[in-house]
Amino acid sequence: MEDLRKVAIYSRKSKFTGKGESIESQIDMCRTYLKLHFPEIKDEDILVYEDEGYSGGNTNRPQFQKMLKECRNNNISRIICYKLDRISRSVGDFIKLTEELEKLHIEFVSINDNYETHTSTGRAMLAMTMVFAQLERETIAERIRDNMLFLAKDGRWLGGNTPTGYKSTETVGSIKLDGKTRKARMLEIVDEEANIVKLIFSKFLEYKSLTKVETYMIQHDILTKKNISFSRFAIKNILKNPVYMIADEQAWNYFIAADVEIYSEREQFDGIHGMMVYNKTSQRTGKSNTFNNINDWIIAVGKHKGLIKGYDWVEVQKLLEQNRSKSYRKPKSNVALLSGLLFCGNCGSFMRPKLTQRRNKDGELIYDYLCEMKEKSKSQKCDMKRPNGNELDKLVCMEVKRLAEESSDFMKNLRKGLRSFDYNDESYQEKLKELRKSKAKYDTQIKKLLQSLLEAEGTAAHDYIINQINETDSRIQSIDKQIQEYVELANSHSSSDENFEILADMMSKTAGTIDSMTVEEKRTALRNIIHKVIWDGDKIHIYFFGCEEDEISLSDEEISEPQGVY
Repeated sequence: MEDLRKVAIYSRKSKFTGKGESIESQIDMCRTYLKLHFPEIKDEDILVYEDEGYSGGNTNRPQFQKMLKECRNNNISRIICYKLDRISRSVGDFIKLTEELEKLHIEFVSINDNYETHTSTGRAMLAMTMVFAQLERETIAERIRDNMLFLAKDGRWLGGNTPTGYKSTETVGSIKLDGKTRKARMLEIVDEEANIVKLIFSKFLEYKSLTKVETYMIQHDILTKKNISFSRFAIKNILKNPVYMIADEQAWNYFIAADVEIYSEREQFDGIHGMMVYNKTSQRTGKSNTFNNINDWIIAVGKHKGLIKGYDWVEVQKLLEQNRSKSYRKPKSNVALLSGLLFCGNCGSFMRPKLTQRRNKDGELIYDYLCEMKEKSKSQKCDMKRPNGNELDKLVCMEVKRLAEESSDFMKNLRKGLRSFDYNDESYQEKLKELRKSKAKYDTQIKKLLQSLLEAEGTAAHDYIINQINETDSRIQSIDKQIQEYVELANSHSSSDENFEILADMMSKTAGTIDSMTVEEKRTALRNIIHKVIWDGDKIHIYFFGCEEDEISLSDEEISEPQGVY
């Protein structure tokens, strides 16, 4: 039987550079290979998969995984790539891939290496090549670590986002790395920021609590370099950063006890300079950085001045560890519906549910909603009163049910809006029809003028015809611009029309079943139709997706005050 499966071309590059084979050139070479060796394959039979910005260290790449899915669905007969390491640099991953492809009766071809998997010799050569590819990868990793050790001995700043309290400045001298000379840089103290860092350490040693330090910073309007309030996460990152630690006797003893590689002599711990740490975090594409174990760090005395005495820095680490070991995560509310949707109308912060152990007359746990800024600042930066969460959630559900009735003004206006969109769309389509008709007429004129131009070569009419062509072409360009504008308007209205249809349908479905839903189902349903809810102290304002101007307000008379102090 004829094999109707497609042929896949796969290309990959770790990052965009002007060096090496680009994604486009890899694809072009694969297409050329197919034309030479498989001339019967048509362009429509070729599927192209491109991953740019992804390493060959593993196969967890979006387009590669999409290609594998098509292979498993029996839609691909052959995979073509420019070079083996475009697929993977891991021997284990590559062997698993070739075994799976063999079971699926899919051929694999690497055009640069001239290997094909349908022969035993080809498979053996592929495996040998992948061994060397993995060796190369491991060699690169070793070279990177060697470079780190070299840089650690020098103690310079390598670049990137500078820590709060410092700026990066160029120094006299340079660093030779991989045969290349690079400008050397070091950290220089920024007095205003450095004072904030010292304050954070001082307050943490005083309060022994990240939350209390956060509250202090908010109450005193102390902001980060990005001009936003300090969060507990930002404060903790500063407290854990060894760059602020003064290289003194306590610092030396701490790192010796922690069995960390120190690439500075004992005499360099002079009580003046700060610490420089390499290999502190692991960086992975598409994921946030993670802290490596302290045993994997590479420590050196930096060229910059430290800010925090070694004894104080070590005490802070002990406190952080104590807090971590005895801390627990408060259970999240499993009853509140508007968490993540409800905002404070005063300061714009989220309002989060606060549970009690008391129950109302219906047997429900009592909770209200509290502004995050009010809680963090101990009411100094926001004094928004707390609405009763049980009643607020019920009222929102009741309002959704009421609004979803076909007889409601909300649904009438929604349907009216849809009819208006339909009318506008018809007028846009009619205008587009007229514009395209005019363009076709001018296109015909251009063709006739070009024919006349050939016949008028060398005559007085030649220049006149060229002017006519230019004028007609200008009219065509003007029409093209109008066509584009009307196409965008039509598409915009089509999208809004679709959004309104979806909202109306979801409102109707939600209203019909919300009473029988579980709490989690209600929460999901509300998130599908509500963009946000704002509490202003007297009313809640509900904003639905696609209809943000048509807010729905519920008055304070319907929402009682919190029951008791909690």
